[in-house]
Amino acid sequence: MTLTAPTTTGPRAVSPPPALRRAWRKASPYAYLAPFFTLFAAFGLFPLLYTAFVSLYRVELQTPGEMEWRGLGNYTALLGDSYFWTALRNTFTIGVLSTVPQLVMALGLAHLLNYRLRGRTFFRTAMLLPYATSVAAATLVFAQLFGRDFGLVNVVLGLVGIDPVDWQTGTVASQVAVSTIVIWRWTGYNALIYLAGMQSIPRELYEAAEMDGASRWRQFWHVTLPGLRPTIVFTVVVSTIGATQLFGEPLLFEGSVSGGISHQYQTLGLYLYEQGWGFFHLGRAAAIAWVMFLLILLVVGANALIVRRRSRKEAGR
Repeated sequence: MTLTAPTTTGPRAVSPPPALRRAWRKASPYAYLAPFFTLFAAFGLFPLLYTAFVSLYRVELQTPGEMEWRGLGNYTALLGDSYFWTALRNTFTIGVLSTVPQLVMALGLAHLLNYRLRGRTFFRTAMLLPYATSVAAATLVFAQLFGRDFGLVNVVLGLVGIDPVDWQTGTVASQVAVSTIVIWRWTGYNALIYLAGMQSIPRELYEAAEMDGASRWRQFWHVTLPGLRPTIVFTVVVSTIGATQLFGEPLLFEGSVSGGISHQYQTLGLYLYEQGWGFFHLGRAAAIAWVMFLLILLVVGANALIVRRRSRKEAGR
């Protein structure tokens, strides 16, 4: 007679009902994205909406709990303030002086780095060094270079017979100096973005253009630039946003919140800081922040409209 041991089986896993599985399948993507949206709502959306709320009141930094309703009074006060229009004009001027040469130089550097060169890795790494440098360190060095009496730039100009330039007092000179700092810091960053875009263009297009007898310049004009159009639009938009928010370079260039003795290079960012933390008008500063936000939306919308019209025009050919 043989004895068999009784077989024991563990508890069977109970699967959730189909309705619950379907509900989890639909809700799981939102659950994975919930941390991002929570942080965005706490540190992005709420400050934006609260700034809009504060911009409708008279609020002083010393007494933030005492709020007096003004409606659009802070915005109308900005329109009547000549310093606001000076800051707006300076922001536009410095933005153009820094963005246009910066992107043109970045495009040329990326075109050179796109060819087979010795030490390409070294040059590509060196392109990011200015971007990795602290804004404060870079601005302080350039402030010494653009010194009126002992600055290296004026020394070089003196060698070719040009009188010393007062880079911190003259309107055009100070804006050129601040724009130079921005160009130095961001050209390499944009060059690497353009280089990545160039490497995504199929090599067959260059080979076909070369077989047709196109020179390198024609290849760049008729193959590289059309292939880089989305990348160029991206860099233009990002550079425009950065120019609108320009703050560190003009602040540290002379160490003045007013942007020089005659506000000759005060940007909207400096004007906001001066109103909020210099004159303690938090309501006015919040209104300036929202004006800057609306200007950025306007510029981005105009860029998108231009690109869309151009795309439709080319599609209709």
